[in-house]
Amino acid sequence: MYLRLLDRGVLEIRGCHVPQLLRSDDELWVIEMEVVKRPFVLDFAGAYLDTPPDYSDEVIAEWRADKQEQFGDRWPEVEAILASLERYGIFLVDVSPSNIAFPP
Repeated sequence: MYLRLLDRGVLEIRGCHVPQLLRSDDELWVIEMEVVKRPFVLDFAGAYLDTPPDYSDEVIAEWRADKQEQFGDRWPEVEAILASLERYGIFLVDVSPSNIAFPP
């Protein structure tokens, strides 16, 4: 997922830093990423590429309510970040304040 952003030169999304790939080893299946400071968008492990997950309307509504509670007043900005990622074909569903973090 990161490579999709890196290939397009994306360093940040809506003011949130995206860590850059430093090195990788395909044989060992490891990557080294740069450390970033807040605000940031991290952890694309729970993402889907090119096609959004096929969740029921009920599951989506429950997910949205849970995320609104987690992010509070920041939820509209999180939704804008998710929409920006979707323009790259990245559908991030595993979002939390630990992987989309704003300044304290």
